[in-house]
Amino acid sequence: MTGRTLDELQTAVRDIEGWLSEDQVARLYGAAAATHAGQQVVEIGSFRGRSTIVLAGAVPEGVGIVAIDPHAGNDRGPQEISGFEAQAAGDHEAFLANLSAAGVADRVRHIRAFSDQSHDDVSGPIAVLFIDGAHRYGPARLDVRSWGALVEPGGTMLIHDAFSSVGVTLAIVRELALGDRFRYVGRSRSLAEYRADLGAGLAPRAANSLRQVAQLPWFAKNLTVKVLLTVGLGGAIRRLTGRRPEWPF
Repeated sequence: MTGRTLDELQTAVRDIEGWLSEDQVARLYGAAAATHAGQQVVEIGSFRGRSTIVLAGAVPEGVGIVAIDPHAGNDRGPQEISGFEAQAAGDHEAFLANLSAAGVADRVRHIRAFSDQSHDDVSGPIAVLFIDGAHRYGPARLDVRSWGALVEPGGTMLIHDAFSSVGVTLAIVRELALGDRFRYVGRSRSLAEYRADLGAGLAPRAANSLRQVAQLPWFAKNLTVKVLLTVGLGGAIRRLTGRRPEWPF
């Protein structure tokens, strides 16, 4: 039994709060739909279930889905690093309700814990890993390094807020830009896709590094937009571009 269509899932998650654009949903969908029975998909950072529903709805029958999110009120969203404990219970309830409404609750195993405390709860290799957890450098780097090590050869790792968040981007530079395992495939806005199939030798590694370094001007633009929005100059962006400014994702 195959998963749902992309159009069906775009409709299912359209009104769920979250930070995945339609092109990012499509990239997640493509990775999950390419799995086969017996494989495993792991998500770090679920919030209210937008990405979880896409992953669970896209995979064929027999693929395991693990969603790791403590719903603790920290690292909740843009500029929401801590102090949102009061919203934690509501986020968790919304997550469960959204999965149920989308008809995928029975396909998802939710681990309500921090990612660095969840390794013993996940066994076996990972076919698709989606990281959208803590965006600070230390936790982000640990997620990329420790969970990325579990991605099977030829498997896919997707990282949200790549070349957008400072912490996530620094983690990518440290762990992947000069790495010897993950090949940079491309990105949909800030959703970067990597494949565990980087060829051996200096030439593939150098080309892979250059492709990632080429994203840094876009990263600089995102930082500029964030600074202007933070200091209340969103109106200036709108006058210059003719578009309503939004937090880059």
